[in-house]
Amino acid sequence: MPRRVAVDVAQVRGLVAEQFPRWAGLPIRVVAESGWDNVTFRLGEEMVARLPSAAEYALAVDKEQRWLPALAPRLPLPIPVPLAKGRPGADYPFPWSVYRWLDGEPASAGRISDPVRFALDLAGFLAALRKVDAAEGPQPGKHNWFRGATLRTYDAPAERALTALDGDIDVGLAREIWQTALDAPWDGADIWFHGDVAPGNLLLDGGELAAVIDFGTCGVGDPSCDIAIAWTLLSADGRQAFRERLSVDDAAWARGRGWALWKTLVACARTRGRADEEAADARRVLGEIFSEPSGIEG
Repeated sequence: MPRRVAVDVAQVRGLVAEQFPRWAGLPIRVVAESGWDNVTFRLGEEMVARLPSAAEYALAVDKEQRWLPALAPRLPLPIPVPLAKGRPGADYPFPWSVYRWLDGEPASAGRISDPVRFALDLAGFLAALRKVDAAEGPQPGKHNWFRGATLRTYDAPAERALTALDGDIDVGLAREIWQTALDAPWDGADIWFHGDVAPGNLLLDGGELAAVIDFGTCGVGDPSCDIAIAWTLLSADGRQAFRERLSVDDAAWARGRGWALWKTLVACARTRGRADEEAADARRVLGEIFSEPSGIEG
């Protein structure tokens, strides 16, 4: 696991005063739901300072600075666009970014007003992202934890989780789904993907999809990692609409379910024996993954 560093308001105030004195008088407060990879602070009312929490996550700063301004005009929904790039200082060791604040609340099943429309809007966003020229895009690597590369990158954690969960879930079915995902072919064409299409990175306004944030794991390669949201958030009807709108074939669908599966297995193993919200959500997602046939249809 990355060695995370703590970041507080005083440090951010020092960084802003030193590097961006024009903003030094603005109030600064931490954002409660700021995520794991980065710690986020409101900078006044219109901006946000986003500071990586570990060296591995800081690898994405230059990528986002370069690519988000290029991607934004080509997408149908707002995404974060950097206003400034910060450097290490005030006992904080990594580069960091300032963005325009995007309004909205994180998506959840209970907050989505129309599950099918939400699924179609999300698929439309991803379809537009996939059309962006990928010729010079960032290849899979440590900057995005090898999203866009082969699922076999995650075979070891999946197997460890399956061993830990033996006798607690249908391990046979899980292995069948996982093997199908590993065997599903990919043509090798580089395509843009977000890399972390998760509820916390999908913002709602009035129950509708309003913005997509956190492109730290974006890149080009196999975009099936973005399909995992079909099981982690979408309803059954929404999942079908999402697949049709995005024109996902059987092999890509299997790989996408593999992405959802290995992450869910790890979460189930980590929360085994617990009865809290995280454990319940992991079991719910596993049930969604198990609810479909495990093979690739001819």
